[in-house]
Amino acid sequence: MNNAQRMPGFLTLDRLEKRFGDAVVTRGVSLSAARGEIVALLGPSGSGKTTVLRLVAGFETPEAGRVLVENEDVTAVPPERRRFGMVFQHYALFPHLTAGENVAFGLAARGEGAEASRARVAETLALAGLSGFENRRITEISGGQQQRVALARALAPNPRVLLLDEPLSNLDPALRERTRRELKRAIRQVGITTLFVTHEQEEAFELGDRVAVLHRGRLEQIGSPEELFEAPATRFVATFIGRSSVLPAAWDGVAARLPGGVAWPAVAGAPLARGAEADLVVRPESLLLAASARPDALPGTVLERRYAGRSAYFRATTDAGEVEVLGAPDAAREGERVFVALAPGGPTPRVFPREP
Repeated sequence: MNNAQRMPGFLTLDRLEKRFGDAVVTRGVSLSAARGEIVALLGPSGSGKTTVLRLVAGFETPEAGRVLVENEDVTAVPPERRRFGMVFQHYALFPHLTAGENVAFGLAARGEGAEASRARVAETLALAGLSGFENRRITEISGGQQQRVALARALAPNPRVLLLDEPLSNLDPALRERTRRELKRAIRQVGITTLFVTHEQEEAFELGDRVAVLHRGRLEQIGSPEELFEAPATRFVATFIGRSSVLPAAWDGVAARLPGGVAWPAVAGAPLARGAEADLVVRPESLLLAASARPDALPGTVLERRYAGRSAYFRATTDAGEVEVLGAPDAAREGERVFVALAPGGPTPRVFPREP
């Protein structure tokens, strides 16, 4: 277990295993979150991230492993007794009730008095940036406002942990970005430990203090966005986070050797013997288009140019394979002969054992 998992913490997932029939959905997932920390569960569809969240919430029971909060084992505790707040992907709001009535719904189950309930509803709606919305019907407010009503409802009973399942996926891109900022502000203001599921890297990087990358039910790596981008621990993380090119190479212990005698300094992301066949993972920011031939450059041809404002992405074919390079918009044209070299100061390329 690496130091980034920091076990035990305020919320601890200890070797969670879950199967549905013969399918293993989570494989020994262990991680922890400190008090007030926001941890994003990031991964492609089918990676197990929603199942992990449901195990934490108590909606699923693990075959093995534990869920602990402040060292209390809650694995066998029913969901309603865990004191966790949850915001579902589709919000699960009651359309025939007002925003205030939706927020008050969870308080009534706790036997909260009418006056105390009204005060708490007003407080949590204000926290979500919805002061004065108590009497608005759900059908009368926008998607972003509905998301914040769902957040206020989850926070109203003062939960120990907040769980979010793809909370922004139903919003259009512009509204999603604005709501993301508002969501982070509200969570920070409360200071609640939060675990949220997303398949959007930008969302995970903006909201999460740390990001846990899941793949085929396994926790590949957990760390800050910078750690995941600059020092991916596995080939999957290296190719899933950000953009990258994968080139076949031979590892000499300090550099990846490519066709034509070109050698690019790299870091081994996993144990590799000298001379071993390897996959070199290199980011567009790590490459440049040289003006002329040089010993450390791969000759190639630009296949495609994609404008991105003050920069452009160039896809080029080389003797080692296709690569993507980030450069100035006028660095090259489609069909032009180029020379691809490492850019100074870019993320260091990493090598991993060759995949079949």
